[in-house]
Amino acid sequence: MNGVDRSGPPPAGPLRPFRAPPIERRVVAADIPLFVVRIPRLPVVTAALVLRGAGETAAAPGEEGRASLTADALDGGTKRRSGTALAEALEAVGADASVSAGWDSTTASVSSPADRWGEGLDLLAEMVLAPGFPADEVDRSRDQALARVQQRSKDPSALAADRSAALFYADGERYARPLQGTDESLRALDRGSLASWAEARYRPGSAGLVVVGDVDADEVERVAGSILAGWEGAAPVPPAPLGRGRFPDRGVHVIHRPGSVQSELRLGHPGAARGIPDHAELVVANSILGGTFGSRLNMNLRETRGFTYGVRSNFAFRRGPGPFTVSTAVDTAVTAEAVSEAVKEVERYHRDGPTDDEVRSARDYIAGVFPLRLETTGRVAGRVSELFVHELPDDDWTELRERIRGVERAAAHTAIRRHVHPERLTVVVVGDADAVSGDLEALDLGPVTVHDR
Repeated sequence: MNGVDRSGPPPAGPLRPFRAPPIERRVVAADIPLFVVRIPRLPVVTAALVLRGAGETAAAPGEEGRASLTADALDGGTKRRSGTALAEALEAVGADASVSAGWDSTTASVSSPADRWGEGLDLLAEMVLAPGFPADEVDRSRDQALARVQQRSKDPSALAADRSAALFYADGERYARPLQGTDESLRALDRGSLASWAEARYRPGSAGLVVVGDVDADEVERVAGSILAGWEGAAPVPPAPLGRGRFPDRGVHVIHRPGSVQSELRLGHPGAARGIPDHAELVVANSILGGTFGSRLNMNLRETRGFTYGVRSNFAFRRGPGPFTVSTAVDTAVTAEAVSEAVKEVERYHRDGPTDDEVRSARDYIAGVFPLRLETTGRVAGRVSELFVHELPDDDWTELRERIRGVERAAAHTAIRRHVHPERLTVVVVGDADAVSGDLEALDLGPVTVHDR
């Protein structure tokens, strides 16, 4: 026995100081902004080529999923190599490459051993600047995308996410549609569609390059400039979506799944853009409402009432107002009670705001885990890419943790009142309408509309 009291958890220690490594800015071929973050302790280098003109918001109506499918098909080969040869070349230098398209950009990234990062970047550039789009590989990528769409239509959680987006946002809003496309839109995309998208959108005029790891900025500037020399043109960055809501008042929508034993719940509305000035305050405020295990929503619906294994609230920060969503899954029998408690919790929080203790605890938690979220070169590259996509100042990267630590109760309450609107919540229930609609109507939360799947 060493005399340590093990009857309760140990007290939390003081927060350790943390300073994010600085960003060195340069410009390489075709005026491409270069962001270099030197982290000498890591033997891996991650390079990310960020294309701001190639996000899904740039895809026209009827072309849903064009950005995602084009990104998926890039590993099918280049004008010089087949897909197999490309994979072998990446393997030969120990590099791992990936390409993904989001709402605001397409990002192609590669992680390589520190002594071979230039070779990894060269292969990544070949994928983006000279894609081959072999017909059989495009067909394979499209078939996989169609299978994912079919799978999402049968997965209650994915179905709730897709249908809630369509119900939160007005017709014509980009965020109302599924990021990955629809069965109809994907079937209309062919090799020519993908090649023309890459030709028009994969251009340096709206691109940026992020390199993170044990590298020297001067060397990165020289090597990247040589690799990207001759890349020309510009792709316009589409305006940020307005994020108009579909409904002015609260209402309930039931997506009918006969025989469901559980209901997937989504409550929300268009939320806030990443570039809002009170981002730090809103992050702290949302953490208290539903961002952590000890949040108000989770304590009420899980710990007190036993309705669910977990419930969360989230702001999807994008260039335009991404959705604010409360999400959970509950037994069919307690669907209406769970919806009622979630709405009451949001209303109570909106009216009264957080306590000083809640704000202090949330600040310490977010500031404490902040360094843990920057443990890899890939995560650091992702955070720096975010600065470029959202046109944020460099000190947003270095000062965010301190701004989080400076959030006070009144500022957190103001942020939640500004960005959360209980009177406009759209409630989406994916479940058995025959079993839940009557109880939902009795809640008097607005009209209850039943939709076929």
